[in-house]
Amino acid sequence: MLRLEGVCKRFGHKLVADQLSLTVEAGEVLALLGPSGCGKSSLLKMIAGLEQPDSGHLSFAGADLAGVAAEARRFALMFQDFALFPHLDVLGNVCFGLIEHGVARAAARQQARACLQQLGLAGMEARKVWTLSGGEQQRVALARALVTRPRLLLLDEPFSSLDADLRRQLQQEFRQQLQQAAIPALLVTHDREEAFALADRVAVLQAGRLVQCATPAQLLAAPATPWLARFIGYENVLAEGVVPEQALRLGPEQPATAVRRIIQLADGVRVTVAGADGELTLTLSAREVQQYAARLEVGSLLHVGIDRAAMLSYSAAC
Repeated sequence: MLRLEGVCKRFGHKLVADQLSLTVEAGEVLALLGPSGCGKSSLLKMIAGLEQPDSGHLSFAGADLAGVAAEARRFALMFQDFALFPHLDVLGNVCFGLIEHGVARAAARQQARACLQQLGLAGMEARKVWTLSGGEQQRVALARALVTRPRLLLLDEPFSSLDADLRRQLQQEFRQQLQQAAIPALLVTHDREEAFALADRVAVLQAGRLVQCATPAQLLAAPATPWLARFIGYENVLAEGVVPEQALRLGPEQPATAVRRIIQLADGVRVTVAGADGELTLTLSAREVQQYAARLEVGSLLHVGIDRAAMLSYSAAC
C-alpha cells in the first residue's frame, strides 16, 4: 500500500533520512523504532505531507504522493499529546473529521456514537475532553482517527504520556481495534516493548538510516548489527554475535574469569565477569552460587565459557 523508495531529507547539516526504502502492506502495523533524533518523526511528517522529501519517491496504492496535499491524502495522524479540541465535547471531537469531509451532521453524530461505543466510551459524549483521564483522552483521539476510515493511520508516540500499567492495557486494546478495522498503520516509538507488542514488523532507524526491518521474532533471533542488538536490549554483545544466557557455560573446565560486578537478587545474583571475549553478564541461582562459586565477591574467579553454537549470529537482511 505505502511505498518509500530512496527517500532523503536534510535539515541544515543534519541528515534525517538517508536513502530510506520501506513498505507498509494492507492491514499491516509497521513500527519505526529508534533513539531520539534518528529521523522517525521527520519520516512520519513526510508521509503525512507535512514535510517534503529532498529526493526519493513516496506512493500509496500505486499513486504518486508528490504534490498531494496533506488533507487530500486521507491519512489520519495521532500525536503523543492527543491534540484534542478543548472547546468541544467528546462527541464534537469525534465528529470533527467527518464533518470536515462533508458528512452530514446527523450522520456524523450517529457514526461517532457508534465508534465511541466500540471503544468503551458510551455515555461520555457530552463530557469536555479536559475532564477525562489520560486513557479516556487516548481513546477519544483513537475514535476521532478511526471514524473517518483513513487509508493509513500515522501514530507519533501515542502512549508516551501514559503511566506504564495504563500504557500496556491500552496497547492491547489498540492492537485489537486496528485488527478489527483492518487499517494499515505506521507507529513511531523509541520503546522496544511497545514496538514489539503492537507491530507486525519493526523498522529500526539509526541516524537517518534503516538498520533492519523484520518481524519482532526475526529481530530478536538475528539482529543485524551489534548496535541494534544492544538497542533492543541484549547483553553480552560481541563482535561475532550475541551470547544469550543459555549459551553461557559454568564449571571448572571453563576459562577462569574475574568477577567485576555483583547484583543481589531475591533468588540469586546477577554477575558480570571479564574474560578473553570481554565482559559477560549472567544470572546465577542460589543453588548455582553454592555449586560453582563458594566465595563470590568482586575480584574472585568464576569459571565461565561460551557455547558458540548457541550464539545468535548477526543478519543484515531487511
